[in-house]
Amino acid sequence: MDEEYDYVVLGTGLKECILSGLLSVNKKKVLHMDRNKYYGGLSASLTPLETLYEHFSRADKPNEKLGRGRDWNVDLIPKFLMADGELVKILILSGVTRYLEFKQIDGSFVYKSGGKIYKVPANEKEALASSLMGIFEKRRFKNFLSFVSSFDVHDPKTWQGVDPEKTTMAEVYKKFGLDMNTEDFTGHALALYRDDSYKSQPCKEALLKISLYSNSLARYGKSPYLYPLYGLGELPQGFARLSAIYGGTYMLDKPIEGYTYDETGTINGVTSQGETVKTKCVIADPTYFPDKVKKFGQVARCICILNHPIRDTANSASCQIIIPQNQVGRKSDIYVCCVSSSHHVCPDKYYVAMVSTTVETNNPEAELKPGLDVLAPIEEKFFSIDDVFEPTDDGSKSKVFLTTSYDATTHFETTCEDIKHLYKRCTGEDIDFSQVQKDLETVEQ
Repeated sequence: MDEEYDYVVLGTGLKECILSGLLSVNKKKVLHMDRNKYYGGLSASLTPLETLYEHFSRADKPNEKLGRGRDWNVDLIPKFLMADGELVKILILSGVTRYLEFKQIDGSFVYKSGGKIYKVPANEKEALASSLMGIFEKRRFKNFLSFVSSFDVHDPKTWQGVDPEKTTMAEVYKKFGLDMNTEDFTGHALALYRDDSYKSQPCKEALLKISLYSNSLARYGKSPYLYPLYGLGELPQGFARLSAIYGGTYMLDKPIEGYTYDETGTINGVTSQGETVKTKCVIADPTYFPDKVKKFGQVARCICILNHPIRDTANSASCQIIIPQNQVGRKSDIYVCCVSSSHHVCPDKYYVAMVSTTVETNNPEAELKPGLDVLAPIEEKFFSIDDVFEPTDDGSKSKVFLTTSYDATTHFETTCEDIKHLYKRCTGEDIDFSQVQKDLETVEQ
């Protein structure tokens, strides 16, 4: 290990694999190591099913009625891709689409207090047909969506008296006369905010997020979300393959024993199994540098195996359900997502669902109850609590650049923000989306 690398990347989670892939494509010399024997880190897909039981330290074995273990690919942290979102742009830009196949998610739904689930109306026609709102509210919401679809940040003629840099989102809702329930599903199920703090901010970002949702929905129909066949673990492997094609080196099952720094405090070496490799920069998930991160919360997750589709979703084979905080008296949303045999992650007639939320009390499992009630009855449950870490500095001095832990959301928009920020911090440049094509040809219609 006498060679010097531009970057040593530690951990094969999706964020780290995307970064090593993009750096390799840009002619950087990259060594990628992981202490685990498998790709994906915390964002791995576990197969066969027995591996999932082992991961959660279950003493029992899967019931025979669940079929062959190798027919299961279960994500530890499932998330969906927005069809017109940043991750799809990164996939197309990097060429990783050639290694992957995607399928659409059947529907996007929102939960209303009392337990009823409704399809999220995302265009004017759906707004008028939705039973989520009363007849007068439907018309107001239709007018709001019409405003959003014609809104152009660069064209004041489309603003209708709304200043994107000054008018708050609360003021926009008031302008269109929307009620609290409509605000809830607009902010949380369309704009995908995790709490209500966005309402006091200038409306530009929120309007762009709602527009992204609508554009993603328009691209393929039923929902704005995509998901890779055989599970999310295919994504980090796709970027690992990309990195290898461009000269990147991968090593699994490599425990990290320490780091070396020069006299200015800049990292210059990573030691594994008695050998130290030289490097100019290190990119890593937070678990590799516990002294350089701070804990800022926890996420509760419960992976569930079902033998039926989720109620009130028109027997959808896959879906996302967002439970807005206000509907269940919380400070943060609860997320439910579900995939099935149509995505090759489980045998026929079974479903894999996940409920997740940001922990607010000392009884995290109880916090998931509204989501678990939606899934009932449940065949098997696998509950976990994960600490959420963020770096304590930007890495500019130490040249140690750390990703942030995965949040409770069931989509990749926040993940992509972290990737873009970290790429800028460690290269000084933005990811160049200028060459991105507008169509993801591998998606099944």
